[in-house]
Amino acid sequence: MNTEAIYSDETGQYVIPMEANPGDRVTIRLRVAHGHAREIYLLAQDTHYLMRPAQAGERFDYYETQVQLGDQSFSYCFSIRENEQEQCYFDKYGVSQEIRPEYAFRILPGFATPDWAKGAIMYQILVDRFANGDPTNDVLDNEYHYIKTMSRQIRDWNQLPNADFGVAEFYGGDLEGVRQKLYYLKSLGVEVIYFNPLFVSPSNHKYDIADYDHIDPHYGKIVLDQGQTLPEGARDNAGASRFINRVTAKENLEASNQFFADFIAEAHARGIRVILDGVFNHCGSFNKWLNREKIYRPDKGYASGAYEAADSPYHDYFHFYDENQWPDNGTYEAGGGMIPCRNSITRARRISTAISWRSGKNGFLRLIMRMAGVWMWRQT
Repeated sequence: MNTEAIYSDETGQYVIPMEANPGDRVTIRLRVAHGHAREIYLLAQDTHYLMRPAQAGERFDYYETQVQLGDQSFSYCFSIRENEQEQCYFDKYGVSQEIRPEYAFRILPGFATPDWAKGAIMYQILVDRFANGDPTNDVLDNEYHYIKTMSRQIRDWNQLPNADFGVAEFYGGDLEGVRQKLYYLKSLGVEVIYFNPLFVSPSNHKYDIADYDHIDPHYGKIVLDQGQTLPEGARDNAGASRFINRVTAKENLEASNQFFADFIAEAHARGIRVILDGVFNHCGSFNKWLNREKIYRPDKGYASGAYEAADSPYHDYFHFYDENQWPDNGTYEAGGGMIPCRNSITRARRISTAISWRSGKNGFLRLIMRMAGVWMWRQT
């Protein structure tokens, strides 16, 4: 069997119509090498659909079948048999010898990509490595302890990152640096900026978000800057007073949100839209709902985190294996340093802030988006 010729995807070439509504009949197609398939089925939940030849060419044959959509997502993969000995399956990740439900194709009835995103020229930015426009918000040496090292300020922009563990190295890129380059991005023909996460986070990649309500002041504005960095070798972030002030003081958080709102307005004036990578289905130990690092404090207006107290308002946001270990319950579910957010996905933080999102103008990039709720669609 020529497995390299097998192909399908979720575009309009293989799913017709590509953006279907509940109740629609949808044609789904699969490509195989010419003459190399005897029996093909589309496998969907408990139903198998026989696929019939639709088009033949010198190199490829196309098979198709029709399915009736309901109002729920429709997941599927393909079974391809050439003879009694040769059979395989095909899903989003390619050819497999077994059915992999986690990699199934999916049709979401009623979902439509905004017209402005179709064919748009997008430019992805990892902010810390783009441009340093405001040195006053740079992460400092020993500002806090992160996983197995101290935060480190890289002063030589051309220095190569640490290949072993570089997530606590910061080159100083920020939103002001991006703002200063908007004219350059526009000159390249950029129509959409896709930002890696911007919310408060201790890492340079920011996929372990600590506060979904605010832009990280290290990317935005630090207007109140006081406190001390950690002594060399310290590991307890409860003593990282400079860091705590920078990322929890309302003055810095509100100023950073406002800066981002102003940035969006300037980007729009240049005809550039913005997409954020939201990462709403998991967080890190610094997250204020968990607060393992003890940086979000009651005297600053923050509630106890789920790690700290059994009666935390965020208790149900996480899964604990042992409900009898408080205070400081370390039995929460985690994997690779990332912690799944559970009840928060459906309850959300449904508040409207200066960085919330206006429908139709921009968007968030993530499959798990329910946690963001209404607030993420208002501002931009």
